[in-house]
Amino acid sequence: MRLATLTLAAVTLMTAGSALAAGSVTDVDYLKASRCRGIAGVTAPDTTDLDAWLKAASKTRDSSVLAKGANTQDAARREAKTTNPERKARLAAELSGPCQAFKG
Repeated sequence: MRLATLTLAAVTLMTAGSALAAGSVTDVDYLKASRCRGIAGVTAPDTTDLDAWLKAASKTRDSSVLAKGANTQDAARREAKTTNPERKARLAAELSGPCQAFKG
């Protein structure tokens, strides 16, 4: 009985912690993730994680932030279509570095 109570308490705390983390997403994080999605849309074969993150984060965003996110994503998509090898390397590093925070 005591083990079941402790297990239930641990599960409740983990759930509350993940809900708190999801609620603390800033508009800046949303815009960064939008940029990552724009880059990944051109260079990465699978964007499922980013799409799910953006969908969850968009529920609490103001319409102006959503519009800015769409513009940021479009600009990043255009930038990712470059033929410049140095820019491609920089975008690949961004996608494999900071953008990993928005996956899973």
